[in-house]
Amino acid sequence: MSEIHAESVAYVRDTMLPPATPPDRQVGALRWLRENLFSSWFNGLLTILGIAIIWFLFDHFWPWLSHSVWNANSLAECRQIIAEKWGEGASGACFAVIRERWHQYLFGFYPRAEYWRPVMTMGLLFIAITPVLFSVNPDIRRWVLAVLGLLTMILMALTEVPDWSAVLMFALFAVALLLADYAPQRLLVFTVCYPVVAIWLLWGGSLWYPLLTFAGIAIGYLAARAVPKERSGLALLAGIVAAAIWWWLLSTPVADLLSEALPLSLPRVISHDFGGFLLAIVIGVSGIAMSLPLGIVLALARRSDMFLIRVFAVIFIEFIRGVPLITLLFVASLLLNYFLPPGTSFDIILRVIIMVTIFAAAYMAEVIRGGLAALPRGQYEAADSLGLDYWQAQRLIILPQALKISIPGIVGTFIGMFKDTTLVGLIGLFDPLKGISDFVRSNFEWKGIYWEPFIFVGAIFFVICFSMSRYSMYLERRLSRENH
Repeated sequence: MSEIHAESVAYVRDTMLPPATPPDRQVGALRWLRENLFSSWFNGLLTILGIAIIWFLFDHFWPWLSHSVWNANSLAECRQIIAEKWGEGASGACFAVIRERWHQYLFGFYPRAEYWRPVMTMGLLFIAITPVLFSVNPDIRRWVLAVLGLLTMILMALTEVPDWSAVLMFALFAVALLLADYAPQRLLVFTVCYPVVAIWLLWGGSLWYPLLTFAGIAIGYLAARAVPKERSGLALLAGIVAAAIWWWLLSTPVADLLSEALPLSLPRVISHDFGGFLLAIVIGVSGIAMSLPLGIVLALARRSDMFLIRVFAVIFIEFIRGVPLITLLFVASLLLNYFLPPGTSFDIILRVIIMVTIFAAAYMAEVIRGGLAALPRGQYEAADSLGLDYWQAQRLIILPQALKISIPGIVGTFIGMFKDTTLVGLIGLFDPLKGISDFVRSNFEWKGIYWEPFIFVGAIFFVICFSMSRYSMYLERRLSRENH
């Protein structure tokens, strides 16, 4: 058959052709343009429309940005400089307001002599979260610590903090870099202790009060561990009771005694002095740290077989999701005091953090419940076949997979919550977007300034939220590789 076929065809190649270079349309920039911008007539039309929109925005805003003034003492002086340099009728941005009031956008009304405290708190936050966020790759952990340490030192130089605090911060980052290489688990010990240090540095007062308050958690844990295994059902109750007794009856008297014996205190700063990005980051980081575990508990409660637990979880989640966040903030600001005993002093930032955490946890619970529902039933049956109890199965098999599925939704909730921190401006706190900007405009010298503060605040929000988004993508890639 093959000989008959060979005789029937007109030509059969018996030698290989030498390799040839691809046509110009298949390589380089032309190929990229054809595949990504002009792959069809409709995509080409969309590309031309997009270029036209970009050109319109550039042509409209570039003169305003290129005429910007960075060194002036008032808006009138800015306009005078622009008119002298670019002619009458020219417009330009007056970023001199940022140059003069940047400290209020970053720290609100925090005492200027104490700027080293929030800056050091931020540096210690970087040290605390790096071993948690980058626990696997030591190279990435080292580079992240080095870059964030450099950023902290630059901010310390800009804020003109005392020399001793800069030297101390440099030494702490050096120690953190060494531990990140040789004993990363030691850094996790500092991560656990960080909340006590942060509260003490930011609000001041005696160190013993926040330290002994957090000691209640350790006491509750030890009480739960002390319950015999055959009565493990009472462990949670024992832990809660022990912690409550400590907080209610013992922590304050013990802290008073220790404060008199060994006073370790800083000047107090009241919550109403907090403002700008310091306020947004305090509320955002606290809400993120507390809403995730609370959301996990609510998600598990909503899928529980126990009727009352499931009903309570559904009522809580649906009620919180059905109420706007601003309503909860007004409750925290105004109504909560009516339900507290007379004379009770409940810090306004703590009230806001609680409400923001509750609000974010309700959404977080639904995101995690989606991850739990996506797992096949075989995973639950596999845990049962291994003889694991409920909490062991959740901790070792179910939650790691469900949280991996839920990463995009979890990070999306975090980003939304961080941006919602600007709503605290409506209850009298000085958020960076409205509270501080309105305060700056109330000064006659900067009355009429409008877009420049929004651009500055929006740029910082974008950098923080974009960093969270990129970390989410890094985590997804890492977990995806670990499964192969």
